[in-house]
Amino acid sequence: MSDLPRKAVTRTAKLAALPLGFAGRATLGLGKRIGGRPADVVSAELQQRTADQLFRVLGELKGGAMKFGQALSVFEAALPEEVAGPYRAALTKLQEAAPPMPAVSVHAALAERLGADWRELFQSFDDKPAAAASIGQVHRAVWHDGRAVAVKVQYPGAGDALLSDLTQLGRVARLIGPLIPGLDVKPLISELRNRVTEELDYALEAQSQRVHAEEFADDWDISVPAVVAQGDQVLVTEWMDGIPLSEVIADGTREQRDRAGQLLARFLFAGPARTGLLHADPHPGNFRLLVDEGPAEGWRLGVLDFGTVDRLPEGLPLPIGSALRMALADDAAGVLEMLRQEGFVKPAIELDPAAVLDYVLPIIEPAAVERFHFTRSWMRSQAARVGDPRSPAYALGRQLNLPPSYLLIHRVTLSTIGVLCQLDAEAALRAELLEWLPGFADSEDWVEA
Repeated sequence: MSDLPRKAVTRTAKLAALPLGFAGRATLGLGKRIGGRPADVVSAELQQRTADQLFRVLGELKGGAMKFGQALSVFEAALPEEVAGPYRAALTKLQEAAPPMPAVSVHAALAERLGADWRELFQSFDDKPAAAASIGQVHRAVWHDGRAVAVKVQYPGAGDALLSDLTQLGRVARLIGPLIPGLDVKPLISELRNRVTEELDYALEAQSQRVHAEEFADDWDISVPAVVAQGDQVLVTEWMDGIPLSEVIADGTREQRDRAGQLLARFLFAGPARTGLLHADPHPGNFRLLVDEGPAEGWRLGVLDFGTVDRLPEGLPLPIGSALRMALADDAAGVLEMLRQEGFVKPAIELDPAAVLDYVLPIIEPAAVERFHFTRSWMRSQAARVGDPRSPAYALGRQLNLPPSYLLIHRVTLSTIGVLCQLDAEAALRAELLEWLPGFADSEDWVEA
């Protein structure tokens, strides 16, 4: 892989070929079944080949194509096992790495953005990237003062590639849909496209990371690398070791899974409460479990990549905690009224409060108990309940509206729950809600389970 593919016609052709390839394999599979091969064997082969093509293309193109793939990867836990199984390995690859930009291109970019004498800023610089992601790659280096640092370099042409990819993916979303059954990909693509400008702005990312690094500087549980320097399309931060969350998902111990899950839940709610910012890219590649020789209670969660955040000066919206509290108290009328006030139910829509409560309660089960075991089977059961056209929950869900101000919060929350299920973690989510979520514990009618 020599560089970020920038020619629009090349990128568009590769993306457009995805649904065509799927259709061709489906036709071939039908022929094999007619020829006598077992349907389940043919189906498994089709799923594996589809996964290989989809995520190979998304990873090679980087840009918006890979960003889309990473966003899909955290929803893997919601897919039926017979579908998720063939995709899991391919999805995980996108969470940690992509084909790298060559050293000559990296050097040229650093010279352009930091000056011809950029090497004087470092005692050493590793040309081999430590990580390569959707719009940039990271190199390990030693800063001139001796600190180990991560140097994030944006791919040349990343902005144009992001917009082009997401526009093209939007056009073929209807055809890509069957590749990932049960997921509505078009709203996801639209939301990613709306965040392009912000994610390309490394000055904005540096500002968000500084806020988090300062707030969590002395924290026992959360660690955020400090920003060392920032230039146009280059960001230098302190280096962070640790076990990538994708490795914990793949083969972590029970202690690692539960501790990582607890800290991930804590950061989801403590982050906005303490910084006024919501980290909005919660795929496993952006987290590290910092393990030492002590007990699991002392391990910390390292958080990376603040390119996408939601600005919430007052923390998470009060109505979220209030509605959650009322639902757990069986206040159906109160829940429906809160949903109306916030725009989740449009004025012309008439709903049965009891039906709304029945829709909500299974989803918020983790908040109703002291500890909850997040599993893929639980996630799949929720996805099936709201995604099956024969289910009452499906009909009710289609009458609900997602206000724009809640869109990113909704995606981040669902994505984080997806990662918790991938981790197979048992965590005390309710304790985090009681401490950090506005409105959740602000009433006498809260009853301990």
